[in-house]
Amino acid sequence: MAAKIKKGDKVVVLAGRDRGRNGEVIRMFPTEQRALVRGVNMVRRHQKQSAQAEGGIISKEASIHLSNLAVADPKDGKATRVGFKFLEDGRKVRFAKRSGDLIDG
Repeated sequence: MAAKIKKGDKVVVLAGRDRGRNGEVIRMFPTEQRALVRGVNMVRRHQKQSAQAEGGIISKEASIHLSNLAVADPKDGKATRVGFKFLEDGRKVRFAKRSGDLIDG
């Protein structure tokens, strides 16, 4: 099955502590059906000091399940479902079902 959410997409959180927040997908974990979204699902972790990093309590993003995410419509930024269609030149592209706008250039 083709991926409906990809790295770099603008997404809206549908459920959980960060419901309604927007962010950009930093990294995908397709086998676990999870994604890392910038500024969403922040957790605090204790980090031991090393030569490269300072020690202390740091905040970083934790992954979030894909069922709790929806692609943001390019037109108005609200959550939308994703459809696929083929263009005249044969390319398969994603489009927002809400507005009909293309998500992939």
